[in-house]
Amino acid sequence: MNIVDLSWLAGSALTGLGVYGLLASPHPLRKLLGLNMLGSGIFLLFGVIARRGAAEGLGGDPVPQALIITAIVVAFSATAIAIALLLRLQAEEGTAKLDEPEPRHEDQAP
Repeated sequence: MNIVDLSWLAGSALTGLGVYGLLASPHPLRKLLGLNMLGSGIFLLFGVIARRGAAEGLGGDPVPQALIITAIVVAFSATAIAIALLLRLQAEEGTAKLDEPEPRHEDQAP
């Protein structure tokens, strides 16, 4: 097993764990962590795609590398905003967990 295969496996595992974290946990902070794991797995897979051309003697493709760098900055900014919103929710409501909405009956006005 070479480094490219290992990177593919690691990227796929991170992506799968991130999707599982998004779907399985109702807590917003855990969903945020799952979203970050999903993004990290995708960044790693893009990096492997960019590396394949360089490993075959061709020049490395700079477009996926530029996209990865940009995506890392955007993901960091979005994570910082999401954490700030969760902290604000914690300060206002006393908990960072979102409540389930009450089911609306047909005879009630909106």
